[in-house]
Parts: sequence; structure tokens; C-alpha cells
Amino acid sequence: MTDALTALVLVGTLRPTPSESSSELLGRQVLGDLRSHGVEGSVVRLVDHDIKPGVEVDMGDGDAWPALRRQLLAADILVLATPIWMGQLSSVSKRALERLDAELSETDEATGLPPTYGKVAVAAVVGNEDGAHSVSADVFQALNDVGFTIPAGGVTYWVGRAMEGVDYKDLDETPEAVASTTATLAANAVHVARFLKSSPYPPKESS
Repeated sequence: MTDALTALVLVGTLRPTPSESSSELLGRQVLGDLRSHGVEGSVVRLVDHDIKPGVEVDMGDGDAWPALRRQLLAADILVLATPIWMGQLSSVSKRALERLDAELSETDEATGLPPTYGKVAVAAVVGNEDGAHSVSADVFQALNDVGFTIPAGGVTYWVGRAMEGVDYKDLDETPEAVASTTATLAANAVHVARFLKSSPYPPKESS
């Protein structure tokens, strides 16, 4: 096996620990499938941390983002697990994406590339109505803009029937379609992450 890979799961639930979370459950299932490919990782609930609004690396006293950023930049694979609220990804998930905008200014002197280049990103989305495709599109556009690579089949999701109140965490078992999609996501993410680790993106061409 080539160099070991690591992953970070950022969970965008609005419920602080120790409340149960469907988003965290699906995020941990993604991490479980990544571990089957030799990837180790950790899970962070964004709502448990005081992430200041803004688009800078550090927004000053009390900002929890710099510590989370260090974890993110140390990982090869980012998993953003978010619920759907009001047809959109959660507000704390959006805040994390906004803070990543700062990476565009943190370019490496030798390559001219942001530190997020060469990293893989995938999404895990849960909700009680349709919207998973729209949410994943927003997530992927933002993450790709700052340098993350999205593998084929880079999202796994579950959405319940409209006008009903069943949560993913309350299901008796994981639907086969979700389990299969999650397994494919993990395999593809690891494949791309290993490739990028052994063959990084070329330096930015100077104009």
C-alpha cells in the first residue's frame, strides 16, 4: 500500500453533541467504508465549535476555525455531511464553505496553488424532502472552486418521503441503495486521493 491516507468528516447538523444526528450517522458510515480501504479519520460537529463568520483564515479572538483548518489541511479526504433545511445545506455547513474561501489567498510559493489542491472532497446529505442533488451541487461547486477534487459518484444521500417525519437515524436498517452508494463513494475517493498523493497537480503557470 502507498502512503496512508486520512479523512476528516465535518458534520453540519444544527444539533450539538450529544444529540443524535442523521447527518453524523451517514458521515460515520462514509468513514467506516473509507476505513475498509485503510483510511483513518475523525469526525467533527461544526455546531460544537465557535466558528466566526468571515472569509479569512483567522477571524480573531475566540475563533475556532484555525484549529479545525489545521485538521482539514492535514487530511487527504474531506467529507462534508450536511442535513437539508429549507431546501438548502445547513447554515453551519455554509459557514465552513465560506471560511474555505480564504484558501485562495494561501498559495504555496513554489507551486502557486492553494493548500487544498490535491485533496479530495465528498458529500453526505440527509433530509426529509427532495433536495440532495441541489445541495450536493452547491457543495461541490464551492469545494471545487477552492481546489478540492470531486471523484466520480462523490455524494451519498438519503431523503425521506415528502410531508413525512421519518429521520435517517430512525430507520431500522440502512437502505441497500444508500449502503451501495456509500461504498462506491469511499472506493472512488480513496482511488483519487491515492493518485493525487503520488502525482500532484502541476504548478500554476505564470502569466
